[in-house]
Amino acid sequence: MQKQLLEIINHYGIDKQLKYIHSEYFELDEAIIRYDDSEALSFDIYHIAEEISDVMCMLKQFQYYYGISDEEIENIMKEKVDRQLERIKNE
Repeated sequence: MQKQLLEIINHYGIDKQLKYIHSEYFELDEAIIRYDDSEALSFDIYHIAEEISDVMCMLKQFQYYYGISDEEIENIMKEKVDRQLERIKNE
């Protein structure tokens, strides 16, 4: 999939994809806001999953474009999660 995502970002360019990712963020935000636990349907969860996938495809395009490894992303995520858990512990 890396090759295909690089092909997409290289075709459209960074500037266009930066603008497009904002609409994907917005669609995910809307899907989450509209989700109501009391009336949750499988469609709602699928819609959220679909929007997360759209955002992740966009993020992966930038990750691959800038040559950032999965390992680097995972390490940074781990640091951030550990730091947040430490903050929670200290609350």
